[in-house]
Amino acid sequence: MPQGAVIVTKKRWFAEKPDLDRRNAPLGLLLAAGETVDDLAGDLSRFAIIALDFPKFSDGRAFSTARLLREKHGYAGELRAVGNVLADQIPFMRRVGFDTFEVINAPTRRALASARMAEVRLYYQPTGAAEAPAGTRPWLRRSPT
Repeated sequence: MPQGAVIVTKKRWFAEKPDLDRRNAPLGLLLAAGETVDDLAGDLSRFAIIALDFPKFSDGRAFSTARLLREKHGYAGELRAVGNVLADQIPFMRRVGFDTFEVINAPTRRALASARMAEVRLYYQPTGAAEAPAGTRPWLRRSPT
């Protein structure tokens, strides 16, 4: 393994955890689409970055994983979207907690480089990030508490 910062797969993390945990350099984790995070809950603070793979633009499983990492597990490190991402998805990715993007889609790369990303300012589904005050969105149904 090279010196310095590295990103490892979940399989490698579990296989080499004692050695990787002793490293002084920043450590990152790459999660493939559909890999679970609950078994990593105790280790999340060890990772400076978690990269979630989007093997194709129509595979949205990493959206759910990102939300679980941020809201359920309280992961506060860098969250990176990696792979085949379309520009239209970026605002929604930011909303669920993605900080950085390493994408292969050329038009999306150009849009990110030029900082011309559309923002979605009206949401129909709640999230833990900066929601409008209760009662200001009549179309949102909430169960009584």
